[in-house]
Amino acid sequence: MKINIPQKFRRLTKILIWSVVFILLLQVAYFIYEKFETKRIEKELAEQVEVVIPEPVMLFNIAIDSFNVVSGEVRSGQNLSDILVKQGVSMSKIDEISKKSIQTFDVRKMKIKNLYYFFKNKKDTSKVEYFIYEINPVDYVVYQLSDSLRIYKEKKPMITQIKTASGVINSSLWNTMKEQAISPVLAMDLYEVYQWTIDFFGIQKGDKFRVIYEENFVYGKSVGIGRIFAAQFVHANEDFYAFRFTQNNEDSYFDQKGKSLKTAFLKAPLVYNRISSVFSNSRFHPVLKIRRPHHGVDYAAPTGTPVVSIGDGTVIAKAFQARGGGNYLKIKHNSAYTTSYMHLSKFGAGIANGVRVKQGQVIGYVGSTGLSSGPHLDYRVFHNGTPIDPLKMKAPPSIPVAEKYMADYTIHRDSLIAKLQEIERF
Repeated sequence: MKINIPQKFRRLTKILIWSVVFILLLQVAYFIYEKFETKRIEKELAEQVEVVIPEPVMLFNIAIDSFNVVSGEVRSGQNLSDILVKQGVSMSKIDEISKKSIQTFDVRKMKIKNLYYFFKNKKDTSKVEYFIYEINPVDYVVYQLSDSLRIYKEKKPMITQIKTASGVINSSLWNTMKEQAISPVLAMDLYEVYQWTIDFFGIQKGDKFRVIYEENFVYGKSVGIGRIFAAQFVHANEDFYAFRFTQNNEDSYFDQKGKSLKTAFLKAPLVYNRISSVFSNSRFHPVLKIRRPHHGVDYAAPTGTPVVSIGDGTVIAKAFQARGGGNYLKIKHNSAYTTSYMHLSKFGAGIANGVRVKQGQVIGYVGSTGLSSGPHLDYRVFHNGTPIDPLKMKAPPSIPVAEKYMADYTIHRDSLIAKLQEIERF
């Protein structure tokens, strides 16, 4: 049976079909356009040169782009006034700086060769905006001179690194450090750790060391040694260990048995050139030309070399003996030990009978007063009133690791020994 579709309906059907075809063609065209447009944009972006906005150049946390920076160093005899006047700072402003600075930094303590900087306005170079003085390699003080005066201290960014070192001594610890490009300051710090147990002026060729320590850096430059965590020093074929440990909120150094490295007395009362005479019951006197007892040790050293007290104590004698010890001191350290220091050129500041002195305090200076053939220190030790050989004295130890901390200390010590053994062999 044949169905007759009205002419009008057939026409609408055709229009609908062509409309759908047209929409589909539009979608295909848009898809193709979008694909090519995306590739074009990607190509343009790839060809574009990235514009980088440079970071401002900073110095002492100040952007220096708009300043002319003039630097210099403090010369001998210069003070703050001399430095500022030359840059056109008025005397009234200098007076204000001096008075206001005292709470932040005492300008009278400016040191020769320390650096300073002037930040001058680029448009008006006669106008100083900032004056900066480096107190040390890390700390500096800023004087903001524009508008109202502002003074404040800052620190340079410091990075601390854990480092290790080891070596065999051929001439001296100092030279060994320098030869290996290790900061020689580490030698002085090791002396501070071991000064009660090792006479560093008696170290021998072939002595060895290992050490774990901190070194501080500012802008890639070493500015000093920090803490020493552990050290092993082989002296005269004997091992001397040092481990930094905290007990009762106080850091100190202890040996492998937990005994303190800090004994009651220093090994020597000065930095000396050589020992010119030892303890003897029959020594030929260089001036009197006779034999008689010499119950002390003579340390040869230049006139003016500082002499320190080997331990805490009280001055019980300060006098002059023309035909004997010249300028001399006696210090009573406890009920058992007394020390004497003779032939001094002069006494330390504030030294007098009855004065209490601390270990390491300067009590006098090497000289040749009294009966003496040249500058030296005649150093004597008395135990219960009897003279003993200072070089053989066994000083009583200081406080060891407390029993309640020994378990923690043992773990800490063993960990550090393992790390020391990982350092390159001697």
